[in-house]
Amino acid sequence: MVICRSLLSRLARFSFLLLLAMQGQANAEILVTGPEMIAEGGRLYDKWWEEYDLRKPTSTHPAYPLSGKQRGATTWRCKECHGWDYRGNAGAYAEGSHFTGIKGITAFAGRPLEDIVSVLKDQRHGYDAVMLEYGLLRIAAFVSEGQVPMSNYIDEVSKRSNGQPAAGRRSYRQNCQDCHGRDGRKRNFNDDDKPVYIGTEANGNPWETLHKIRNGQPGAFVMGSPMPHMLGKLDLQEQIDLLSYMQTLPEK
Repeated sequence: MVICRSLLSRLARFSFLLLLAMQGQANAEILVTGPEMIAEGGRLYDKWWEEYDLRKPTSTHPAYPLSGKQRGATTWRCKECHGWDYRGNAGAYAEGSHFTGIKGITAFAGRPLEDIVSVLKDQRHGYDAVMLEYGLLRIAAFVSEGQVPMSNYIDEVSKRSNGQPAAGRRSYRQNCQDCHGRDGRKRNFNDDDKPVYIGTEANGNPWETLHKIRNGQPGAFVMGSPMPHMLGKLDLQEQIDLLSYMQTLPEK
């Protein structure tokens, strides 16, 4: 089974590269439209090497501050500096183990894709060395069109979301229960023996939970999503309601 998955993964990556070669960079930008592409960019923002089954970085990103507390691959994740709430040093990462002092990406919401791609390729970021233009355009689509002002929906101190749990319960039963279970303690995405409780995740880091509700779990492009995105399937209020219901689920 593992061999088959590995083979399928390599075939998918080959098809992906062949598609780029046939379309060319100019035509690649045409593909960056709609919720599927924005969500793909959101998953790349989360963990790009897992989304595209690329080689995991072993070094610390050259631009990661020496004063930062993280090292290695995690420093190459966009979220590690800019945060799950996209506000960087003005948001949830204003202190603690993920603090870097780096600002967020909110100022780039609504900006042209080419402007954002230029930043991703500049000397400071250097993501063109690890990712093709196709992926950079997806991240740009997410940054431009996929951000949510999370502070409007999640209290920074209590971490409580302001949605309606009763409405979110219906969405959970329809979209999440089959994998995560009725009480949120069924599915384990880490492939180990440690249980993953949705209630714990939603209360401990509601910003990450909302990001994953909206964009899904990395790994979707190559093998099909281990957790599908809700962009275009639930509107924003329904997503907030879903988060609120998740915060009522058991934490242990």
